[in-house]
Amino acid sequence: MNEDESDWPALPYGDWAETCSALHLWTQIVGKYRLAHTPWVNHSWHATLYVTPRGLTTGMVPDGRSAITLTLDFHDHALIGETADARESFPLEAMSVADFLRRTSTLVERLGGRMDIHGAPNEIADATPFAQDTASRPYDRKAVERFHRALVQIDRVFARFRTGYLGKVSPVHLFWGSFDLAVTRFSGRKAPRHPGGIPALPDPITQEAYSHEVSSAGFWPGGGGVDEAMFYSYAYPAPDGFADRPVEPAAARFDRKLGEFVLPYEAVRASADPEGELTRFLQSTYEAAADLAGWDRQALECDLGVPRIPTGHSNLRGSLNT
Repeated sequence: MNEDESDWPALPYGDWAETCSALHLWTQIVGKYRLAHTPWVNHSWHATLYVTPRGLTTGMVPDGRSAITLTLDFHDHALIGETADARESFPLEAMSVADFLRRTSTLVERLGGRMDIHGAPNEIADATPFAQDTASRPYDRKAVERFHRALVQIDRVFARFRTGYLGKVSPVHLFWGSFDLAVTRFSGRKAPRHPGGIPALPDPITQEAYSHEVSSAGFWPGGGGVDEAMFYSYAYPAPDGFADRPVEPAAARFDRKLGEFVLPYEAVRASADPEGELTRFLQSTYEAAADLAGWDRQALECDLGVPRIPTGHSNLRGSLNT
């Protein structure tokens, strides 16, 4: 099987860095459309995108008397907008960010919506406003397809890991500001006020996002100071001793500049059991945060979920047919 067919394909960031940067900015435009029309949900969960078998989607966005879904389709390579009775699209191809904004605005308007968004990128230092970003950007179809296949596998592992928790836990979703797929567990306790300071992101948004203690894990394709595809895991607030806690697998390490554990995607992809390797990282880094911060693990945790079996009824495995 070659890399264009592998479920866990190679993702060398340098080979598609410019396309990745363009895709990041495109997701910001699409995500900001959802943000502009969706009531606020704690920790900005109302603004995120979701992985689908074909790409990334906003899900249903209420817009006036209608509802619109925007999907970045990485199989047909198109941005698709849909309502109950209409469908519009345009191809994903080499273009400027300004062109993508203009085409997206036209698409939304043809569907009866309003593309009333904040016009500058978030979480990118010294970024050019979308409408002024007129330089042509490349679009590497094969690289985008590999990225999407990796997202599908990672989403599946994150979603299964999510089931082992009875406490508050986020959906598996993509934050377009930092361009990372993430899942977050909460202890239930309030956290100290976050200092903020994230580039191009208002401090009140950061402080609301980190209003409670978290153990959060995710995946970046590269960029932002980490120029390779990478898994990460951090705690806020980070408990004493967190950086020195041994975690699995052996390729994982604590990055003191980033303040979090990291694990190269390539180490997971090249292992004999990528799903198991990633799960060990998620579990061991969560345990580092929960143990050192004194979370009530007995009350918060459960077995990983199994299809058709209610949580807490592992003795029924194989016996329910609903």
